[in-house]
Amino acid sequence: MKAIFLVGTAGSGKSLLASKILDYYSRNGAFVGMLNLDPGVENLPYTCDIDVRDYIDIVQIMKQYDLGPNGSMIMASDLLASKIDDLQSEIDNVNPDYLIVDTPGQIELFAYRASGPFLIQNLNVEEKASIFLHDGSLMTSPSNFVSIALLATSVKLRLGISQINVLTKTDLIEDKIKDILKWSTNMASLEDALAKHSDGENYTLAINILRSLNMGGFAQGTIPISNATGEGMANLQAALSRVLNLGEEVED
Repeated sequence: MKAIFLVGTAGSGKSLLASKILDYYSRNGAFVGMLNLDPGVENLPYTCDIDVRDYIDIVQIMKQYDLGPNGSMIMASDLLASKIDDLQSEIDNVNPDYLIVDTPGQIELFAYRASGPFLIQNLNVEEKASIFLHDGSLMTSPSNFVSIALLATSVKLRLGISQINVLTKTDLIEDKIKDILKWSTNMASLEDALAKHSDGENYTLAINILRSLNMGGFAQGTIPISNATGEGMANLQAALSRVLNLGEEVED
C-alpha cells in the first residue's frame, strides 16, 4: 500500500485533484482508497472509503467547548492524532494499492499542527509521498511564485516525505504557464523577473529567499495540471511512480 497526501493552500483544488487521481489510477487497473482528513468539509467530489468526519464532529465541538469555526477546526485537527488507530483499522480493512489522503483546506491545520506530521510518521503503509498544489491563480507574479515556493519547501520540511510540486488551474492561466514553468526550473529567469517587478527591500528579500531555496534543491520543476480537463495526469502519475514504485507502472 502506498499513500499519497495532497496538501496546498485553501482553494488550490486538493479535493478535485484527488478525484482526478482516483479516476486515473482506477482506469489503469489500480485499487484506490480515499481518505478524507478534513472534518469541516461539507461536500466532496468523490466517495470516501475512510472519513475523519465519522470520528470528529465539528458542530459538536463548537457546542461542547463554546468555540467558533476557527477554534473548532484547530481542536478537531489536534484530535486527529487520537483517532489514528481507528483510521488505520479502516485503512487496513480497505487495503488499497494506493491510499489518496485529502488533507484539510487550511494547510496550517495539517502541516503546522502536531497531528499532521504525527499521522504521516505513524501511518502504516509501505511508501509515502505528498503532492503540493501550487494554486495557478496565485503564481502569476514572480514575488508570489517565490512566496508559494517558500511555503512548499517549509511544508516539505515539516512533513518529512518526498514531495511532488504541481501547478493547478492551468486552464485559467494559459498566458502565464510558460513563464511560471520557466521560473520553476531556471533561477536566472526568475531573478530577472523579480528585478523587473520588485524593488528595494522586497526585491532583496525575494532574492535572498530564492537563492536559499535554490541551494536546497528547489529548482526541480512543477507539473502543470488541469483539474477541468485532466491534462497533465500522465506526467503526474509518472512522477508518483518514480517516487512510490521505483519507476514501475501503475498496473500490476
